[in-house]
Amino acid sequence: MRWSSYYQTASRIFHEYPSWSKAVVVCTVISGGLVAYGDATPVQSEFGNQIPKKKVVVLGTGWSGTSFLKNLKDPSYEVHVVSPRNYFAFTPLLPSVTCGTVEARSVVEPIRSITRKRGANVQFSEAECYKIDPKNNKVYCRAVQGKKLGSAEEFSIDYDYLVIAMGARSNTFNTPGVQEHAHFLKEVEDALRIRRTVIDLFERASLPSLSVDEKKKLLSFVVVGGGPTGVEFAAELHDFVHEDLAKLYPSIEKYVKITLLEAGDHILNMFDKRITDFAESKFFRDGIDVKLGSMVVKVSENEISSKERTTGQVVSLPHGMVVWSTGIGTRPEILDFMKQIGQINRRALVTDEWLRLEGFENIYALGDCATVNQRKVMEDIAAIFSKADKDNNGRLDLKEFREVVGDIIERYPQVEIYLKKNQMKDVADLLQKSEESSLTADIEYFKDALSKVDSQMKNLPATAQVAAQQGAYLADCFNRMELCEKYPEGPIRFRGVGRHRFRPFRFGEVSACIFFSLPI
Repeated sequence: MRWSSYYQTASRIFHEYPSWSKAVVVCTVISGGLVAYGDATPVQSEFGNQIPKKKVVVLGTGWSGTSFLKNLKDPSYEVHVVSPRNYFAFTPLLPSVTCGTVEARSVVEPIRSITRKRGANVQFSEAECYKIDPKNNKVYCRAVQGKKLGSAEEFSIDYDYLVIAMGARSNTFNTPGVQEHAHFLKEVEDALRIRRTVIDLFERASLPSLSVDEKKKLLSFVVVGGGPTGVEFAAELHDFVHEDLAKLYPSIEKYVKITLLEAGDHILNMFDKRITDFAESKFFRDGIDVKLGSMVVKVSENEISSKERTTGQVVSLPHGMVVWSTGIGTRPEILDFMKQIGQINRRALVTDEWLRLEGFENIYALGDCATVNQRKVMEDIAAIFSKADKDNNGRLDLKEFREVVGDIIERYPQVEIYLKKNQMKDVADLLQKSEESSLTADIEYFKDALSKVDSQMKNLPATAQVAAQQGAYLADCFNRMELCEKYPEGPIRFRGVGRHRFRPFRFGEVSACIFFSLPI
């Protein structure tokens, strides 16, 4: 490419997208390399006035918030990150941290390192957000450094866009004694606390003055919850005890007992049955006692009580340590905000398919603190039919339906899931029509054909994969906000005019494993 052609292309791009105020150009020639940095003048309007940067406030540094920061490339935003945790934690490895398989420093990445790579337009505050004011576009925060001393500083931040990625807390189901006597596994501090407790219990159990019964009680470990975290921790603890601690405390290894309590019929019931069967048989061979249908009703300092579903009896077990891993609950700050905006009787903030908080254009919610409210086909069935009926004759032929089926599938992903599940190769199979375009369907037949589609709707799981993909998706939307305002790329607005700016968020299960290999 000639230099004149290169400069013409660059000039055209910067005129079309003025938000690109900075550029780094790297050119390689045969004899060496050349690096040129250009710091353009501030973004200006057509009248010569400087355009103020949009302020984006990000609450949280978990999977969704950090993924958003790492993928936000547009320098036209001024970003302010607020979180009580000044690092990102690779949470899938927390069970390994509890037993020393992985050191804590290996699963964290400082947020300031991430924001430094992002550029000069990112500010971080180690604080907790205790109030959101959507009417005035403000968030109210409290510094965490002086919280224990009772003199924490408070401040407020204005925003143009708010990204809520505050995560969730462990769900205790209001079970008595859980907060006081159980360990959780949500943060790095939790994993380190469990690790110290395990070692302390072995040291106490090795004292010569203790009886056998007292040793057995101290070395009785109970894991509540048969989900991924509980199952992985139980497996890690088993390996830690019998491969490492057995060498240091050989005389008391025989007193160790690991029990896993699950209220459901199987552990890992959210996965394929083959995975469930393998995990249960492996635990049986390893001597881990899995008690299914056991719902914990009380936790005390030295005892845990559970109600057996088959008999209705309450059974008590002595314990030295209880690890509670029964899913997630809503954080108090989010609960207050939900009441404030009228989203009551919900487990999380409700967003649309573009991750926007329902009822707000400039607030987004991601990760465990939010749930996507996928719109049902039957809610828009009349609008879909009307949009597809180009000749307004009250009947829809296959040609007309095929013209909008791509937008229908993109707007309502449950349609594609239904087609695949029922092995339907074409929309003609859905309408149960032949390939003859002369055959048509009226609105009632159209309703009947799509009536079962919404049964395929499922809530997205509260996993790191979903949160990370949501953060990357939203960052991509922000990066192309200016472009997609001019050239919308989303599906047809069946209840309006034109197209949606962006394609709706879709969780890709196949590519989810990519996020578990993020460099840390």
